[in-house]
Amino acid sequence: MMYLLQKFDISILLFIKYNMHGIIMDKVMVISSYLGNAGIIWIIIASILISNEKYRKVGFMALAALILSAILGDEILKNIFKRLRPSDTISTMNLLIERPLSYSFPSGHSMSSFAVAGVLAKYFKKYVIEIISLASLIAFSRVYLYVHYPTDVLVGAILGLVCSALVIYIFDNIKHSSKDSI
Repeated sequence: MMYLLQKFDISILLFIKYNMHGIIMDKVMVISSYLGNAGIIWIIIASILISNEKYRKVGFMALAALILSAILGDEILKNIFKRLRPSDTISTMNLLIERPLSYSFPSGHSMSSFAVAGVLAKYFKKYVIEIISLASLIAFSRVYLYVHYPTDVLVGAILGLVCSALVIYIFDNIKHSSKDSI
């Protein structure tokens, strides 16, 4: 089963390599990936929301989802699965960015992006396409740049959405609990 999964992942990476790479796409993907480094774009968005009293709770929820995804993905799951990155296993892959030092599975960029995007999409329905598009662009950039397999990104996105759902659930129950105690 793992062999078939690896073969599937590699076939997608090779398709991207031979059919999508070009000067403009390379630059767009590098910039997109940098936006996800350390969750910087999501931290900026959460900070802006926190600075506005009306959206403060959503900003804190976004940060909570980001932190939860980082702990679960980067600190726990990567160290359990220890999957090597595509650039470590496929010699024909040339990196356009510095090789990340952590393991590949799950994708931290995807996990954090979809963790925050899940929260933002719930509260800013008018901008759901833009929010999910940004998260998807950051996630795809990791495959395009050969630092993650497609399944790393897919699982990272799913786990990120689970983190957002968990944070939303917790914050909603905290709100209801505090109303009950009044």
